[in-house]
Amino acid sequence: MIKLFKVKEKQKELAENANGKPPVKKQSAGELRLHKDISELNLPKTCTIAFPNGKDDLMNFEVTIRPDEGYYLGGTFVFSFQISPIYPHEAPKVKCKTKVYHPNIDLEGNVCLNILREDWKPVLNINTIIYGLYHLFTEPNHEDPLNPDAAAVLRDNPKLFESNVRRAMAGGYVGQMFFPRCV
Repeated sequence: MIKLFKVKEKQKELAENANGKPPVKKQSAGELRLHKDISELNLPKTCTIAFPNGKDDLMNFEVTIRPDEGYYLGGTFVFSFQISPIYPHEAPKVKCKTKVYHPNIDLEGNVCLNILREDWKPVLNINTIIYGLYHLFTEPNHEDPLNPDAAAVLRDNPKLFESNVRRAMAGGYVGQMFFPRCV
């Protein structure tokens, strides 16, 4: 009996292909939800989204953030997003592609944002994450660091932190670490 259904499905698929139409790829629930999230994006003017693999690959995209206030004013920071097929039940994987001197982003691009980890809930969406990332640049948090050195400087000497951020964004060394220009 099962083979009959498979034969009928195959015949239907062949008939659709014979009409000159490409086979229709079924979208996963995650893709459907992501499509909805992207269509409802309400980004701040300082953020843009791009699909480097084309619009057919919604599950991998980049967000560029250009803060218009705070320590990181004038910088350009690119984040890659990888969305799981079981999204929104699993948080997106987000990495910062721009090397940045920041207490909440380590030198490998990992991001410390609670809604990407323990506080993720399926009711959250891509817009929420982008606003969270933007907030990291306007209000860096020294209390939950991925870069403990930057966090300690921010906590103990905000003026030195600001100087270090400016030096790193201009393309220079902070301590022994070189940061490429991002302004």
